Amino acid sequence: MRFGAAVLALAVLAPPLVCTGAAIDTAKVVDLSHTYDADTVYWPTDREGFELETLSEGMTEGGWYYTANRFKTAEHGGTHIDAPIHFAKAKRSVDEIPLSSLIGPLVVVDVTSAAAADVDYRATVADIEAWEKHYGRIPNGAIVVLRSGWSKRWPDRAKVLGTDVPGDTANLHFPGFSKEAATFLVEERDVAAIGVDTPSIDHGPSADFIVHQIVNGADKPGLENLANLESVPETGATIIALPMKIGGGSGAPARVIAVLP
Repeated sequence: MRFGAAVLALAVLAPPLVCTGAAIDTAKVVDLSHTYDADTVYWPTDREGFELETLSEGMTEGGWYYTANRFKTAEHGGTHIDAPIHFAKAKRSVDEIPLSSLIGPLVVVDVTSAAAADVDYRATVADIEAWEKHYGRIPNGAIVVLRSGWSKRWPDRAKVLGTDVPGDTANLHFPGFSKEAATFLVEERDVAAIGVDTPSIDHGPSADFIVHQIVNGADKPGLENLANLESVPETGATIIALPMKIGGGSGAPARVIAVLP
């Protein structure tokens, strides 16, 4: 009885346990995603774009307000992910991509000046080595993205894509990675993923999508149409890229954020 009484006393007198998680400083979070709406830029062969259909809107008979919509979108448009299966048979679909490929150290390689001089610029191994000379070796599992300044052109399709003619894939102009840079990042640095602020990890005039073949072939995803990269540092931030978990999907819309150091 004495033991039981002591336990009861401790339970009464002890302060309540409080479960606390790590606080997130929202001032250090940068949204790297474009909004999905009627202005969202899609590949020229997609003729429908984003559609939002209102199913219900207004006051109900019960006296409360209620809204519900249905949306329609292609996998590859706006800020989105290319799953490995997009260009590599039998590789991972969107729902199979591990979180370790979607969350990691963010490496930002700035090619803004080069892209301003050449809209079809392809980032080189030299660009990556220049980053490493300044910041150190790219860590394994990093997500490497190109900052070309292209997101400032959003949502002007002609400026983003190089053409605003539906179905026109012969006149695409925007920067991307080179074959050599993609190979270097996959084979020499074992990155988790790569990304761009343009419509494709391949540059606009690409006819073989070799960067997709290399990156997806290594079972790694790509991120496209990122936004606000000018607001994140070249190193030190963490990127979190969470796509819709579409079973069997070759791609999906994604909400991508950077958490600053």
